[in-house]
Parts: sequence; C-alpha cells; structure tokens
Amino acid sequence: MSELSSLCLPPVRAAAGQLNLPGSKSISNRVLLLAALADGVTELNGLLDSDDTRVMLDALGKLGLQVDAVGTPGTVTVHGACPFPVPQAELFLGNAGTAFRPLTAALAVMGGDYRLSGVPRMHERPIGDLVDALTALGAQIQYTGNPGYPPLAIGRGRIQADKPIKIKGSVSSQFLTALLMAAPIHTAQQPAELVIEVDGDLISKPYILITLNLMAQFGVQVQRDGWRRFVIPAGSRYRSPGKVAIEGDASTASYFMALGAIGGGPIRIQGAGADSIQGDMAFADVVEDMGATVVRRSDSLEVSGIRVAQGERLKAFDRDFNLIPDAAMTAAAMALYADGPCTLRNIASWRVKETDRINAMHAELEKLGAKVESGPDWIRVYPVQSSEWLAASIETYDDHRMAMCFSLASFGPVPVTILDPACVSKTFPDYFSVFQDLVQP
Repeated sequence: MSELSSLCLPPVRAAAGQLNLPGSKSISNRVLLLAALADGVTELNGLLDSDDTRVMLDALGKLGLQVDAVGTPGTVTVHGACPFPVPQAELFLGNAGTAFRPLTAALAVMGGDYRLSGVPRMHERPIGDLVDALTALGAQIQYTGNPGYPPLAIGRGRIQADKPIKIKGSVSSQFLTALLMAAPIHTAQQPAELVIEVDGDLISKPYILITLNLMAQFGVQVQRDGWRRFVIPAGSRYRSPGKVAIEGDASTASYFMALGAIGGGPIRIQGAGADSIQGDMAFADVVEDMGATVVRRSDSLEVSGIRVAQGERLKAFDRDFNLIPDAAMTAAAMALYADGPCTLRNIASWRVKETDRINAMHAELEKLGAKVESGPDWIRVYPVQSSEWLAASIETYDDHRMAMCFSLASFGPVPVTILDPACVSKTFPDYFSVFQDLVQP
C-alpha cells in the first residue's frame, strides 16, 4: 500500500460484514501525554498505530520518557516523569495537531529549551491563540517562522496563574485541550487554583469532554462552568490509573456507518458504541436521519440501509455539524446519493485542518459530476444522477479523511481513483484492505 501512488476502486453494489476499529487517535495521543506526565507507570491497551501516534511516541522518547511495548500489539507501558528528563530537544511532529498543540502547552509550562516543527502544512495551521494564552501565563515562546504559526522555540518562562487565562475557542478546540492538559504541571506544585476562560464561542465541544474525561481518569477533576470557565483545583496532579483501555476511533467509524447506510449492510462496527466518550459517535444519528437503521450496543454499532447502487436514495439534510466536524466530511460524501441537496453548516474549522477541507471537498466532489456550492463555513452538495457520474482521479491533499471519504464514491456507476492512498496511514493504515473486504461488486 505504501508504494502505491494511486488506487483504482471499481464500482461496487453492496457492503456487509464486521470490522474492529483501530484505536481512537484523539484518545491515543491524549493518554500518551497524560501517562507521561503522571506519577507511576500506566499500561495503555488498544493504542492506535498510525503516523500521528508514532510522532508522539518519538517525541516522548526524545524527551527521556520510557515507553515499552508489551504483550499484544497496541499495548504499551509509559513510565511517567514530570518534569521530563530531557530539558533540551528538537521535536518533529509531522502534521499531528493532537501532538503539536498539547506538547507545546506542556513544554511551555514545564520550561526548557525545545524546538517544535512539522511538515509544511503544519506550519500553515494557526497556533497563535494558544501561544498568546501561554505567554500571558508567563511562558516563553518564540515563532521561528511566520508569526502565529509553527515552528516554535520554547524557553524557560516564569508561570504565574494569579489571574484567569483567556483562550479563544473559535478556531480549534485543541487549544483549550492543550491548556487544560498542561495546567496540572503547574497546579501540582502550587497552593492556588488555575482558571481558564474561553473568549467567544467554543467549537467542537465533544472533544473537550474527551479531554476532561481522560484527565479525570488520571486523577484531575476539572470544575466546569458551562463552556466559558474551567477551574483546575490547587494541588491537582496526574496519577496513573494503572491501566487505560482505548476505544476504537469514532471518526473512523463514520465511514463504516456510511457503508452500511448506502450498501445495504449490515455492517457491524466493533470497538465503540453507546458508551463511547467520543462525540463523533453522534454520526449514528446523522445516518439514521438519512434513512439507515442503527442498532446501538455498549461497545459496538450495527448499521443497515438502502442500496444506492440500485437507484435508492438517502434523505437529504440541512444540518449544523459544529460538534462533529471530522465525521461531517463523511456526510458530504454521502450527499452524492441523497434525494436532494445537502447542506453542511458551521464547519469553519475545516479550513485549518490537514488541508482546507471546504475547498478540497468542493473541488473533488465536482470532479465526480456533483454540483457544489460553498462559503466561509458551509458547503452544499447536490446529488449526482446515474447518467451524470464522471470517472475521476481524486486528489487527497495528504489528508487521510479525503481518501477515506471518497472511497464511498465507488458506489457510483464508474471507477474512482484515489491518489496517494497511503495518506490514510495518519490514522488507519489498513483502511483500504478493510474497506475492500466489506464491499461486493
């Protein structure tokens, strides 16, 4: 797979079967950092093996943390140490926002001599709001390229949390997540609480709930006043819970929910279900509203639906996707098979992801024959009629979700070619193998 520059997917007519989800990217990188900051040794089970987790593991190794692979694949033990043993390091973090943002905050609060960089696209993804909040706290951070963007140089500041820290919440929830996760580095040694206040609207709130849930598992109970004010009590410090089981990735589950909805199914998705702490499991409500049947169990879902390859149509939607922006991309691909135009609203965060996803989805959906309209924070997709489909080569922009979303276009009547299919290694290296095992010509 890694050697392929393109992958041609022939038309398929149905999908059915069962799969085990890879571990959640959002949970995996959070718990790796929390375990590294915690007192004691933590065993992580179900850790995602992907580009993003590999850069986090590599960074922790360079920072002097001991991480051991034990037993079955996906199981590691992390020996916590705070402050980190190595006070000076250069860290390359690829295009992993779930590594770059939290490590920036943790290292800035901890202090040291660190340089953080990534791929060119990472250097186009804004980080200024987080840096502003950290420098107001007393951290020492300098931009070594364009102001407001990585790469960064972190030095030894003097952290003073005698007043609330303000952070903007309208660009990326990862900025607030990073501050929350770093706060106990300071409070563990201080007699005063640390207060974080959100300036303006907070997007992607379910991802903050993941952060708070995992911090609680490591012994830090954040007091939340709505979505505006978060208080980390004085003396809060991370302590290992011993073992942490990592759920399957809910954003990844969205592609297989879609498979069941458009390919007849049933598709049984193992690893995340009704008890999930991930907001993207709400995508089950989206496919249900589009006409699919969803059976929810504590750690699995089963989705059945129509067969779009036989001319059946999903129900169109006009929906706010602010809470589940990653899974929303799957809905945009499903819109190809709807009974009318589908509108996705409140998705401005798409523009600062691995690529500008609004522009990318607009361009690639049009290649397939769809009429598409878009604006600063919305996109509208008109369904493609059977005679209008165009065979197309889909650019993926080094964005794993583009590649996985457009695999769903293979339910049209013409072949679709995915360029750079190996970009799925960011979160699910085996995606296309699993996909092809589930679909039927």
